[in-house]
Amino acid sequence: MVIAKEPVPGRVKTRLTPPYAPWQAAVLAEAALADTLDAVLRTPARRRVLVLEGMPGRWLPPGYAVVPQVAGGLDERLAAAFAGCHDGPALLIGMDTPQVTPELLAPALTPGGWEGCDAWIGPAADGGFWALGLAEPALAPALIRGVPMSTDRTGEIQRRRLADAGLRVRDLPALRDVDTAADAAEVAATAPGSRFAAAVGRFTGSAGLTDTAR
Repeated sequence: MVIAKEPVPGRVKTRLTPPYAPWQAAVLAEAALADTLDAVLRTPARRRVLVLEGMPGRWLPPGYAVVPQVAGGLDERLAAAFAGCHDGPALLIGMDTPQVTPELLAPALTPGGWEGCDAWIGPAADGGFWALGLAEPALAPALIRGVPMSTDRTGEIQRRRLADAGLRVRDLPALRDVDTAADAAEVAATAPGSRFAAAVGRFTGSAGLTDTAR
């Protein structure tokens, strides 16, 4: 599963503004989302789902089922996304790590990835997490609801919640989320051939352009 927002100016990646104009932030968000969806398409999975706030656009490739996000905080939306899975282990990632690759996801998606394992978590450099996997998705409401989101301890608290429930937890590699302009520059440098890196390069030296200069 990929959980994402429709890349609409002023509603997505608002922490990039400034220095980026809202339309530029939306272009970066669309590029990050497209890279993420492409990486997931290239991984082995029985089903691929986009859990979306908003409407699908040209950035959505074939091969995805689309389900709407529920109302509520991020913990509620994550829990509901998992609760909608009824066919075995599920792995969920966000749209903020365009540097993700099939190789980074592989440990949780290979045939033996769930042997002796009940949950996967991918820690983020800012203290959150970029990936979460559950062998039994129906347990998600009890495991995720109430976890404080968007703090520098979110990943730590979520992992402890999993462990305290008796789950055997494994870790995916740590990645950096794109939240700020500094994040965007660093992530683009780690994925030079990505759509995201191309978009960042396009705007280098022009951040803050108005819509009329687009």
